[in-house]
Amino acid sequence: MVKKEKNRIRVAIACQGGGSHTAFTAGALKRILKEKTDKYEIVALSGTSGGAICALLTWYGLLSNDRNKAAQLLDSFWKEISASSYPDMLMNEWFVGSSRLQGTAPVLDISPYYYPPLAQERLKDILERLVKFDMIEGMIKKTSPDLLVGAVDVRSGDFKVFKNSEISVASILASAAIPTFLRAVHVNGNIYWDGLFSQNPPVRNFVDGVASKPDEIWVIQINPQNRKNEPISVRDIMDRRNELSGNLSLYQELGFIEKVNTWVKAGYLPAGKYKHIDVRWIQMLNEELDTASKVDRDPSFIQYMMKYGEEQAGKFLAQSG
Repeated sequence: MVKKEKNRIRVAIACQGGGSHTAFTAGALKRILKEKTDKYEIVALSGTSGGAICALLTWYGLLSNDRNKAAQLLDSFWKEISASSYPDMLMNEWFVGSSRLQGTAPVLDISPYYYPPLAQERLKDILERLVKFDMIEGMIKKTSPDLLVGAVDVRSGDFKVFKNSEISVASILASAAIPTFLRAVHVNGNIYWDGLFSQNPPVRNFVDGVASKPDEIWVIQINPQNRKNEPISVRDIMDRRNELSGNLSLYQELGFIEKVNTWVKAGYLPAGKYKHIDVRWIQMLNEELDTASKVDRDPSFIQYMMKYGEEQAGKFLAQSG
């Protein structure tokens, strides 16, 4: 007698952007990937900036039905992007230090168009070595999870979500194009900046117009929502402003989900088309990290963040039973 397959919880994972802090996201995803597949089914991932890169690498592994590969890709990316060579370490120290001076001392602001796009070229090279972008469209099946990547059109201000077959190295670079550091990225005749200005990360697209919706949305949150103390110093004020701006679009996205849940409960929406979706959180709670640490690529810091992400995801999954 064949046993009926146990219904798995359909999960969509949203990965908030935040530079080097998204090494936390990589660690959280690695821990999730270790979880038994008979309980949870990852049906979609979304991300912005560094969160988009983590979501991409996880998705690419899942397209091959290989969770171990996805975890290895996450490890490989963060190892390669870390400042491991002596010149890179010096550059990293200077960059983090100058970031900490902003708002507290005179710092020369230089347009990214005044120097070669070496950082973008390095990121592009790493991504293309890890992901065969030209093969993605052929790997996508009807049962494959979705990938949603957020960016913003510089000229029109319109939000853009790149999905599945639209995913390319250019669309990932677009989602990570922080305008103060990196040049805008041209994709199909349009010009894009970092998705932190639009949907950080895309969430409503998990349910908007999707026939088969997730049961739960797991948000891997980088920017803390709450702070214990009032920010007094210039640097603390700038740090808190960065956190709040990073969360603004996220909570707007989640507000849409909450509204749909309210309407479903009230019976305003057809039950066959809409359903209640639980939103759950894997949060980075370390209040000691400042905004400048988001550009810190020190290998020990990256490893710390990844380990912290694994620990937080482990606690989250343990609470899930």
